[in-house]
Amino acid sequence: MTRLAESGAEARADRSEAAVVSANTAAGRPADAEIKETPLEALASICSVLVVGLFIMGFIFQNFVIPSGSMEKTLLIGDHVLVDRITLAPPTPWAPFVHYRPVKRGDVIVFLKPNPETPDLILVKRAIGVPGDRIHLRHGVLYVNGVAQNEPYAAMPTENGNFEDAYQPYRDDFPAIAPPPDMQVTDLWRVDLPTHIQGDDLVVPPGKIFAMGDNRTESLDSRFWGFVPMENIMGRPMFVYWSFQTPADQEDKTSLSDRLAFMAHIVTHFFGGTRWSRTFHIVR
Repeated sequence: MTRLAESGAEARADRSEAAVVSANTAAGRPADAEIKETPLEALASICSVLVVGLFIMGFIFQNFVIPSGSMEKTLLIGDHVLVDRITLAPPTPWAPFVHYRPVKRGDVIVFLKPNPETPDLILVKRAIGVPGDRIHLRHGVLYVNGVAQNEPYAAMPTENGNFEDAYQPYRDDFPAIAPPPDMQVTDLWRVDLPTHIQGDDLVVPPGKIFAMGDNRTESLDSRFWGFVPMENIMGRPMFVYWSFQTPADQEDKTSLSDRLAFMAHIVTHFFGGTRWSRTFHIVR
């Protein structure tokens, strides 16, 4: 077997040398001259790499930064996650070899917020209910199809002195209590919500997902703006590839000077501010 492999390698080398001699002869160069890559060929190689890279980052994987604490402790502010954009995408006839599956209850999903006022806002939440599910909360405990769910990752209302964590009737006994006027509920959802209530439950309609953050007491989610259309789902976060300690109000600082200041902070505090223990943390 070794001799055959060596013979094959020698044959390939001979053919390669013959191709070089032939190319040099055709170009009027000495037969043993080394063929160098032309600038055009180098540019073509770079473009090929860029096209492949953009395709992978645009259609297969995508970087996403967690801007708020609505998914703590599952995802922290400043977590940089790699999002799988293939698995939960609608099946396509041109890629039958790709594994697709529908969204499952419990999946962490990345999606475009279903709100015409903020059409480009990307959120990350947990899929709580899929089409046909009957949902309600009692003092923060989630019931799906009449069964109380064991959710060790979910934050429950508590009297710890923080107003946001205290019991709130609409949020924690959803949907039994109508939203008060001062609640952060969109106008469209105030109108649409009653049409999906049957008895004590909210029923998830076809083609929709009911999503909530794991940090239930501090999450603006489907309780406040409604269902997530399937077509809005961009993918699922796979793992944290880098995590940096980020202030909770950083997402509100949108001016150029604030952004440059935070970039400078990252550069000067990279090692001390990086949460090394979260590197390659799997999102579940």
